[in-house]
Amino acid sequence: MATAAPASAVGTKPLVTVEDLRKRFPVSTGLFERSHSFVHAVDGVSFDLARGESFGLVGESGCGKTTTGRLLVRLAEPSDGRVLFDESGAAPTDITHLAGADLKAFRRRAQMIFQDPYESLNPRRTIFDTVAEPLKVQNACGPHECLERVSRMLEMVGLTPPEAYLFRYPHELSGGQRQRAAIARALVIEPIFVVADEPTSMLDVSIRTGVMQLMQSLADRLGISYLYITHDLAVARYMCSRIAVMYLGKIVEMGDTEAVLQQPKHPYTQALLSAVPIPDPTVTRAPVRIAGGVSTPVDPLPRCRFYDRCPIADDFCRDNDHPPLEDKGSGQLAACYKA
Repeated sequence: MATAAPASAVGTKPLVTVEDLRKRFPVSTGLFERSHSFVHAVDGVSFDLARGESFGLVGESGCGKTTTGRLLVRLAEPSDGRVLFDESGAAPTDITHLAGADLKAFRRRAQMIFQDPYESLNPRRTIFDTVAEPLKVQNACGPHECLERVSRMLEMVGLTPPEAYLFRYPHELSGGQRQRAAIARALVIEPIFVVADEPTSMLDVSIRTGVMQLMQSLADRLGISYLYITHDLAVARYMCSRIAVMYLGKIVEMGDTEAVLQQPKHPYTQALLSAVPIPDPTVTRAPVRIAGGVSTPVDPLPRCRFYDRCPIADDFCRDNDHPPLEDKGSGQLAACYKA
């Protein structure tokens, strides 16, 4: 398995800086009643993404990964916090306040690759129409130039010869080909920041590696920074130089990928890793015992989100607020009083 990208390949100044980002969804209580409860989908998330970096968000379903990604490309409106986008290296822009022409210009520089290629492509539009749509929305080219740019992009993602795919419909393509078309749609406008929401989870195992290699190659050629969302730690190790582990809307651990996977500090990260099978029957690994199932994200108590399931929690954890992310050594951050 390939290892994470070397730190030297990553720029030093952040392209994206996330500060105390929050998203709360009201819980419906009745047709004419005002909601007083909220799902805390993203709750105080902070991190930065360097130029040229592939940064991973990992965690189980429902932890807030996808919502975080949608907030970063303004497909959802944050309840609080800031997302700073620094394309020029001068004064960063807070994208949470963009509107109109400014928001449209931002969308040219930031795109999203969705998880399910069977749902994210319009079945009534040809591959050409689908991939060319961002160019037309942004008035980026005329008809002849659009055809050239779409054809070139299809070649770059491995749909060759492009003329064999331009006027096909999604149902005429395999799952891997559909996801390559979805990648082409996201990259044809030449963004510098891409949120990739589990782009290989719906694909057969036999073609996942090819799509991941394609995304890495395109990042190098086009200068793209990825926020890579996944629940698969092996995929995170392959794709990302740094990762953040999320649990119930909070980042509970963050650091260099190899450091987090080799020496996890937070009990939740340890539990995730203990569930990963080892392809060697002679190696045994003691499981981390955690209790119950995932707690509800509706109006959670201010204490540690992992308290109810944590095998090392005590009264101090119960009586204090959720712990902050603190350096536990060598730049590895964990939100745990006992780590």
